[in-house]
Amino acid sequence: MKTSARVQTCGKLYLAGEYAVLTTGQPAIIKAIPIYMTAEIQAASAYRLTSDMFEHSASLEPDPDYALIQETVAVMNDYLQVLGYQLQPFSLKISGKMERDGKKFGIGSSGSVVILTIKAMAALYELDLEPKLLFKLASYVLLKRGDNGSMGDLACIAFEDLIYYRSFDRELVRKRMGKVYLQQLLAEDWGFEIRSIKPCLAMDFLVGWTKQPAISKDLVNQVKSAISESFLTGSRTQVDALEKALLAGDKLAIQSSMEKASQLLETLSPAIYTDRLKVLKEAAEGLNCVAKSSGAGGGDCGIALSFDVASSNQLIQAWQEAGIELLYRERMGHDEPES
Repeated sequence: MKTSARVQTCGKLYLAGEYAVLTTGQPAIIKAIPIYMTAEIQAASAYRLTSDMFEHSASLEPDPDYALIQETVAVMNDYLQVLGYQLQPFSLKISGKMERDGKKFGIGSSGSVVILTIKAMAALYELDLEPKLLFKLASYVLLKRGDNGSMGDLACIAFEDLIYYRSFDRELVRKRMGKVYLQQLLAEDWGFEIRSIKPCLAMDFLVGWTKQPAISKDLVNQVKSAISESFLTGSRTQVDALEKALLAGDKLAIQSSMEKASQLLETLSPAIYTDRLKVLKEAAEGLNCVAKSSGAGGGDCGIALSFDVASSNQLIQAWQEAGIELLYRERMGHDEPES
């Protein structure tokens, strides 16, 4: 066992499949964003939890501000004991709020905190957790807390990649939690699918921040009632088409599937596209790129894929003139080598 460790977790943004992925069996494509939260952990004589989200620290005594971290510690302690580890109290310090001037970016989640805590404890105990097990442990924590999310954010953050994620029946797993031990449940097939996507086309991935925070949970609850079978079918079609297009390096198909995924969201609820997100998307028109909202919408971030440098620069300038900040830029994918 180590005396101290330092770990990080990334953020995430959806390319396609938002809202639909809340339904069992529905897919989404989600990209890891290398803007990080950090945890520093060290062995101590008593448990002490600190986060830059709050002005006070906590122990394992119930504290509403630290309830999510405390629940994660409890689940991991149970798991470690099952594996035969002798428990060791520790000091855990979490930093990196993924926000600026009190306005959140919308790339993190409660899932980021859960995975960060699990990774920190695993590092301290020198326990090697492969991404799939990390995802299951984090999902277990959130399910135990009654979270109704898709767990797609956890999948992306655990794998730290551009992924295809197909959601599992969370209610079925939640019911199993009361019937079998944690170790048995973790060994079972939950019915999800996670695979990395390696795009076969070089492009710029751009993230525009509207500086308008969205309350994802409230918006999700508001929009969920509008989800129809035709929306689910359309979303699945576009997610699968986008994965295929990325793998094939088919620029026109990438643009088409992203645009259609965007239109599905616009039809689902007018609340998803704020005025600034509309500007973010429309700024890509006429350029060699495609843009859309990402995640719950209603503010926060939008994304774009741009296929030449001039278009990227024009888009970024248009965003800046509209008060949209370029939060992140990455050259992703690769051109297929000539045979």
